[in-house]
Amino acid sequence: MLAIAVLALLCISASANAIQARSSSYNGEYGGGGGQRFSHSGNQMDGPITAIRVRVNRYYIVGLQVRYGKVWSDYVGGSSGDLEEIFLHPGESVIQVSGKYKYYLRKLVFVTDKGRYLPFGKDTGTSFNAVPLHPNTVLRFISGRSGSLINAIGLHWDEYPSDCSSC
Repeated sequence: MLAIAVLALLCISASANAIQARSSSYNGEYGGGGGQRFSHSGNQMDGPITAIRVRVNRYYIVGLQVRYGKVWSDYVGGSSGDLEEIFLHPGESVIQVSGKYKYYLRKLVFVTDKGRYLPFGKDTGTSFNAVPLHPNTVLRFISGRSGSLINAIGLHWDEYPSDCSSC
């Protein structure tokens, strides 16, 4: 009987070690209602986030485009306002995103693991602050809703891709 109990404990322990730890998490959706849904979930296969384009007008975040590896995602949002663009340094990742919204997205601030603070938009509205749930994870892709403006944003976190030597 003791041998069966020991064998059962060994099997349980071995199967628990075989289960991979979860590393992905999600924050959001931050913003108002409306707009068409978008997701960059497929873009993360092109590599880590390497650059971000944000179009802003006097009041709102108008549009977004993200470069994954060396490939730009489809642009989402409207065409009015000024287009701003930032490039991450090789190996640099976004580890925190904060911002403000009221009906539409008004401000986005990307914080990197190299200590850079990259703000876009106006400092007014309801605040949010998004960080990954699990340690050693980074922003992998975004999703949300858009029309002529960015209605809302969701943030998806996971481990930095280990197979991206050319990024």
